[in-house]
Amino acid sequence: MPEHTEPTRRRLRKLNLIMLVPPLAVGGAAVVVADSRTWWDAVILASGVIAALVAFERWTARDLPRFAPVCLIITAAVWPLGVLMIDSARASYGLALVGSLVVPYLKRYRAAAAVGLVGYVAAVGATRLLVSSEGVSDVLLQYVVLPAGAVAVITGLMFPNKRFYDVVEELQESRRREAELAVIRERVRFASDLHDIQGHTLHVVKLKIALARKLVRSDADRVDNELREIYALVSDTINQTKELAYAQRRLNLSAELENAKNLFEAAGIRVRIRREAEVDPRAGELLGQVLRETTTNILRHAQASQVEITVSRSGITVVNDGAPLTPLPELRGLATLRERVAGNAGELTVEQTDGRFLTAATFPHPGPGAGTETRAETP
Repeated sequence: MPEHTEPTRRRLRKLNLIMLVPPLAVGGAAVVVADSRTWWDAVILASGVIAALVAFERWTARDLPRFAPVCLIITAAVWPLGVLMIDSARASYGLALVGSLVVPYLKRYRAAAAVGLVGYVAAVGATRLLVSSEGVSDVLLQYVVLPAGAVAVITGLMFPNKRFYDVVEELQESRRREAELAVIRERVRFASDLHDIQGHTLHVVKLKIALARKLVRSDADRVDNELREIYALVSDTINQTKELAYAQRRLNLSAELENAKNLFEAAGIRVRIRREAEVDPRAGELLGQVLRETTTNILRHAQASQVEITVSRSGITVVNDGAPLTPLPELRGLATLRERVAGNAGELTVEQTDGRFLTAATFPHPGPGAGTETRAETP
């Protein structure tokens, strides 16, 4: 079961339990009270109602298959007892509920199972003719047509309900894949930048080494100059690679805002960006790094549906919903950034409350060091 679908499933389960269990329980209690003449009648009818409620509760928990056989046997037994012994035309209440839950979730032969369920209810109801002195039309209406019709309608309604839950899961799976794709795109961008830095350098180094080999015996001074240039070029490439690895290579907050917007939209997340003022240039690069790290964390750890980014002259605030109710694992990237932000007279705030996650970085008095090399370690 993908972890990204769990929050949605929990919300749907809670909604079903709150909205449907009370009326189902009241309806079952009404059947027991109205049709029971003895304690034995009440026990039989109540067992069918309880089995139905158990089946429904397990259905909301996606665990019905384990309990379906027992619940079906109990409710299927209550119906003939109700027809032949208790004179209860409503004894099919539990079977109607359990059967309608089970049939649509069968992997095969669902139509045949639905027909068989309705046929069983009708056939058992017809046996009332063997013990009743009532008119045939009255018996058929009360014990055959109405119970079988109710089962058929309820079961039929559960098929689109099943499709609804399938669509919800498909949407959740699609969203998860979009988030993974967004992270992959970020990795591809990193790989492209790395190729730009090192590909050109290695090609130039190769040409200079080839030239130095030709001149090693005829022009020592030229060879020495070429080696100096190679050394300087490699040193510069090492520095650029470090800057890229630390996510500080030509980091621009405006570009990071656009990149974050594209990543969130690709993952199906609504994003709102408010720019209250232009960012102080001395803090812009470090704030851009905070935004990049926060974007990665939201895509990897949250089940967000919306993100709000607020930019002021010396700070940035990112708020997203969909945060898990349990504490997140240590976000090492943000921990590293907190130290760097504090080292530049700033403050990095991280808060997780009521399913919302806030990340805020502020520089009341941006220092000259803001935006220098900062390590970004993805958690």
